Amino acid sequence: MISQVFILSSKGDHLIYKDFRGEAGSDVVSIFYEKVTALTGDQPPVVMSHKDLHFVHVRQGGLYWVATTTANSSPFTVIEFLNRLTALIKDYCGSLSEKSVQMNFALIYELLDEVVDYGYVQTTSSDVLKNFIQTEAVSSRPFSLFDLSNIGLFGAETQQSKVAPSSAATRPIQSSREQGGKSEIFVDVIERMSVVIGSNGVLMKADVEGEIRVKCYMPSCSEMRIGLNEEFSIGKSQLRGYGAAVRVDECSFHQAVRLDEFDSHRILRLSPSQGEQTVMQYQLSDDLPSAPPFRLFPTIERDSGGRLLMYMKLRCDLPPKSAAINVSATIPVPKGSVSLSQELSSPDQSAELRPQSRAVVWQIPRFPGGTQLSALFKLEVPGLSSASMLEVGPVGLSFELPKITATGLQIRFLRLTPVQPSPSQRWVRYVTHSDSYTIRI
Repeated sequence: MISQVFILSSKGDHLIYKDFRGEAGSDVVSIFYEKVTALTGDQPPVVMSHKDLHFVHVRQGGLYWVATTTANSSPFTVIEFLNRLTALIKDYCGSLSEKSVQMNFALIYELLDEVVDYGYVQTTSSDVLKNFIQTEAVSSRPFSLFDLSNIGLFGAETQQSKVAPSSAATRPIQSSREQGGKSEIFVDVIERMSVVIGSNGVLMKADVEGEIRVKCYMPSCSEMRIGLNEEFSIGKSQLRGYGAAVRVDECSFHQAVRLDEFDSHRILRLSPSQGEQTVMQYQLSDDLPSAPPFRLFPTIERDSGGRLLMYMKLRCDLPPKSAAINVSATIPVPKGSVSLSQELSSPDQSAELRPQSRAVVWQIPRFPGGTQLSALFKLEVPGLSSASMLEVGPVGLSFELPKITATGLQIRFLRLTPVQPSPSQRWVRYVTHSDSYTIRI
């Protein structure tokens, strides 16, 4: 049973506040923000208490999504409700951000009125709610199929590449009515990579977590069939065929997915509802089918003037026709570093010293596969000693790999039944993120 639901910005601004039962005052918003900001560390507890009131929150889109309860409610139930609420608002508003919430506050209040009645959750289904919600969403950015100026998460570089822009899948689901019932469906294969590479260059740990997301703008679609790699196997005991096997250790599916053709043909069948849903999640542990995408060759020494010299060679081992984007290398440096001079191998790179985090951040907007970049950093460190030089590293990398999956998972085909009367557009996109990519020095 839920007493209140409110949404706060990262700075504590009140964006949405809804009291369902009148069991607590409005000052609970300030109490929650004081408690969550007073904690040390980046991961505050999901459940916190103040007197007889319990706060349950999640972080999505840089916002705090908070529910309060005074009863002995299951925290997992409230967390699941908040996660479904964020997915629902993302479906109706197109994206989760402070700006989109501010522009669609009337729609969000209408959704809350339908979703929760006197503290009891009624439904979080987009298909059910679309019969009752009348307020139209306001897009924070107008949608244009030919607007390819923003590369973003998936993006495109030219109109000839025939790839939908990243903004295409982030418009409200109700906008399909405004565009004459345009039939579009997006299937995104998203993977997050965690890698640890030792100082000797040996791969020590490699984990991949992935998911297949479907976002549907189809006015009517009774069934969709998603064909995966024929050599896709779950566990080492199910290796199939003689080709290059695509293997994962664990796999789970959405309850709406029918698996009667999965064992024999690796086909997922489902009846997609309007909005976004995760149809499949999978994990691969302690194994990668190919070499890690980045290798670092560092040299750390002290010059005659007492400065710390860090010479970094970063190699991208992706295929030559692919590229990583938004690459950022964070290099911890000794405490007390006061200034930085740098020599970078290309003009589009940048680097800066961040004294508060005691790190040099080296940023590379685009890193083509099969190439190598270098940087020489000269740091002024008062009282530099051999012991303080040991404070350098490990290096943390963050990046995006568009059009690439670390596991090799691919969508063979995407078929809709019955055949749509109007032309339908189907977009399949791939991206791999760095969840944690650590290289020891």
